[in-house]
Amino acid sequence: MKNELLNEDLRVFIEVARRSSFSAAAEALGVSPAYISKRIHMLEAALSVRLFHRTTRRVVVSEDGERVYALAQRILDDIDHLYEEVSSTRRNPRGLLRVCSSFGFGRNVVAPAISQLVRQYPALQVRFEVFDRLVDVATEGFDLDIRVGDEIAPHHIARRLGSNHRVLCAAPAYLARRGQPRTLAELASHDCLVIKERDHPFGVWKLRDGQQEQTVKVTGPLSSNNGEIVVRWAVDGHGIALRSTWDVGPQLASGALVQVLPDYRQDANIWAVYPSRLTTSAKIRVCVEFFEAYFRQRGDPAAA
Repeated sequence: MKNELLNEDLRVFIEVARRSSFSAAAEALGVSPAYISKRIHMLEAALSVRLFHRTTRRVVVSEDGERVYALAQRILDDIDHLYEEVSSTRRNPRGLLRVCSSFGFGRNVVAPAISQLVRQYPALQVRFEVFDRLVDVATEGFDLDIRVGDEIAPHHIARRLGSNHRVLCAAPAYLARRGQPRTLAELASHDCLVIKERDHPFGVWKLRDGQQEQTVKVTGPLSSNNGEIVVRWAVDGHGIALRSTWDVGPQLASGALVQVLPDYRQDANIWAVYPSRLTTSAKIRVCVEFFEAYFRQRGDPAAA
């Protein structure tokens, strides 16, 4: 019982450290802030250290807390791996899986995949969050990032789930009004619908023509951090968009959008990204293999 309480206290501590907030940790864990405060106080008393420096707005991990954080993460990972090795988790994952992705891809592609995942593995619990920025899974407490884009930090493990690329596209009405750009440089004089992608700087489009990559700085009267909004604007004839084939495949097939400068593309494959400390996790292995099979069955979006 004592060890179980210690494990719980360590999990509470890690959640508070990641979120720099007692209330945010309480919300994430589904408990009261008072419970969080109590568990942290008991852990500090048991270890005879101060884990946080508290202010009116946030909590900051102390120097001792940094050391405890590293050890606590290792201890909890070892416990999880122990259960995996001696239980059916090696074949039937159970427990909590924390997954993140981007807004549009997460809602339209990853969420349906997760629906099938938990149907196949009913003992699994999934907490799924979407962001408009790159997530550092190693420090933000996620187990998996299902990501579009090939910019991956070296301290993460990445497994390719499917091929994808971004293409330039616009509505026929816009091209009839403004003309077809003949070179990549001409995009600078067009209305471009800029989106804040998680893996590229805002307003900078890097595209490849065969083996050569070129960069163009683009602007336009409309921009957003949501890809679905940008696609809607493109269909409405407001400008040229750079979007993934998984996103605009139906519009290209129907003629609502047409490809611009079709020789150019931006590689943005689909990856499962996870912390290196979870390399040997059976639960991660089973779930990543599920996503691989899911995207293989779904087909190559670049060919859609």
